[in-house]
Amino acid sequence: MSDTANQSAITRIARRRVLPGHAGQYEELVREMFGLMRRHRGFLGADLIPPDGEGGQHQVVVHFASEDELAHWDGSAERREILARMRPHAEDEPEHRRLSAIDEWFLGPDVPSGTRVPRWKTAVVTWLGIWPLASIVLWFLAPVWKDLGLPFLVATAINVVFIVGAMVYLVSPVLTKALRGFLVPSR
Repeated sequence: MSDTANQSAITRIARRRVLPGHAGQYEELVREMFGLMRRHRGFLGADLIPPDGEGGQHQVVVHFASEDELAHWDGSAERREILARMRPHAEDEPEHRRLSAIDEWFLGPDVPSGTRVPRWKTAVVTWLGIWPLASIVLWFLAPVWKDLGLPFLVATAINVVFIVGAMVYLVSPVLTKALRGFLVPSR
C-alpha cells in the first residue's frame, strides 16, 4: 500500500478579497483553476463560495485525497500560472486554512482562520446529539431486535447506522448552528 493510501483526505480553504468590479473575472479564473486541478491525481472536488455582500471575501474550498497530492498541486506550474493571473483581480495573497474532518463538521468554511474548537466543546456538542439519539433508537428498536432474535452485535450495528446517519444528516447541522456561539465565541 502506498504512503498516500495511508493518508486521510485533506480540505483546504483559501480566502481572498477581490478588488471592486473584478468579481466576474476572478470567479472565472477560479473555475479555470478547478479545471486544472481535475487533471491532478487525488483531486476530489472544489467549491467557490462568493461573499455574502460587496467587499466580503471569496472562499475557495478544495479537497484532495492526501497531503502529498495537494502538495503536488501546490508545486505545479499550472497553479503558479493561474495564481499569477488572479493577482491583478485581488487585494492580497490568499489566506489558507486546512481542515480535518472533525473541524470541517463543527466549523464549516465561514469561520476565521486559526479558529479551533476545543476538544472538550466538541465532546459536549457530540454528546448532546448522540445521547438523545441513542436513547430514542434503543428505546424503540431494542425490543424489535429482541423479538426478531437478532444477535447482539448485529442489533448494535443496525442501531449505530441509525444513530450515525441521524447525527450526521439531521442533528449535527442543527446543533452546530444553534450552539455556534458556544463552539466559536465571537471576538
